[in-house]
Amino acid sequence: MEKIRNKGWQVTLAGLGINLALGILYTWSIFKLAIKESIEAGDGRFQWDMAALNDPYAVCCLVFAFTMIFAGRLQDRLTPRITAVIGGLLTGAGLLLSSVSTSLLSWIVGFGILTGAGLGFGYASATPPAIKWFPAARTGLIAGIVVAGFGLASVYIAPLANFLIARFGLSQAMMIFGLSFTAVVCALALLLVNPPKGYVAPQAAAARRRPAANAVAAQDFSPIEMMRTPSFYKLWFMFFAGSGAGLIIIGSVAGMARQSMGELAWVVVALMAIGNAGGRVVAGVLSDRIGRTRTLLLTMSFQAAVILSLLAIDQAQAFLLVLAATLIGFNYGTNLSLFPSATKDYYGLSNFGANYGLVFSAWGAAGFILPRIAQMI
Repeated sequence: MEKIRNKGWQVTLAGLGINLALGILYTWSIFKLAIKESIEAGDGRFQWDMAALNDPYAVCCLVFAFTMIFAGRLQDRLTPRITAVIGGLLTGAGLLLSSVSTSLLSWIVGFGILTGAGLGFGYASATPPAIKWFPAARTGLIAGIVVAGFGLASVYIAPLANFLIARFGLSQAMMIFGLSFTAVVCALALLLVNPPKGYVAPQAAAARRRPAANAVAAQDFSPIEMMRTPSFYKLWFMFFAGSGAGLIIIGSVAGMARQSMGELAWVVVALMAIGNAGGRVVAGVLSDRIGRTRTLLLTMSFQAAVILSLLAIDQAQAFLLVLAATLIGFNYGTNLSLFPSATKDYYGLSNFGANYGLVFSAWGAAGFILPRIAQMI
């Protein structure tokens, strides 16, 4: 029998790279700040209602999440390559549409619907093939590494966006991002591949010496079967609450920081992104050792404490604001590695893409509802 070449790390790093491009979502607060300043200056370019400033972001979150259901199914049935290419093309098209118009409707269709759908296809294609190449004892680690790219993206996109907006204006900046990310995502998509049927991941020595901390599904659940279990609705609600807490802050953090840090407000966005990415990897590794449930209890309790601390922090207190934003980003990021890992543990791998898409709809609902309420308040 011909030995199967393990392409696990190739797929993992390709998924990481794709997410580094798709993480432009978390730089929305930079774009929103430029739009807000245009409205306040009365230059006639962006004639939006202030209460609608978060609408493209909120629609993007919702479309992103619900596209994941279909895209995950496509990834399961066809190939992650095709799914990722579709994601790259849609993401680029949405950013390009946003670059040629300043109307709210164009930004909702462009950044909200097209880019949101592109993020869903791209994100759905990255994690499932990577974790299929590795044993169950490394699920959290691999999921954490792949999705860390999405969280880490703002580290370079935030300062780059500030530079491009200052040099060329918001519209041309969106055009540059659209063309660049289309090329990057489509190129990296060629490296994504599922393991062949019947492939069994080799167990690491450490995993053989100790029992797995997480129970692995005894059967592969279909999406319908999964939705008949009480655990699905518990996971969905926890994901809604845990991700919504972070998404409210992510969508507004640049504006919060502007009062105390001026033009350096992007630093808060970048540090929050570092926390976001770090939380994904740390929680993934920790959950492989102590279990998903205990790790979720720790991270959600920590997030609640940090968000309550915001009541005592004035916007002029730069250090405390940066620290709180970084910790909120860290705790928010843990959700994005814990919930895909938990979905695999509970419901198996055969329909992982579609199953996680349904669980991920909680993230979209939170991103659509809570930032809009926060902007209105």
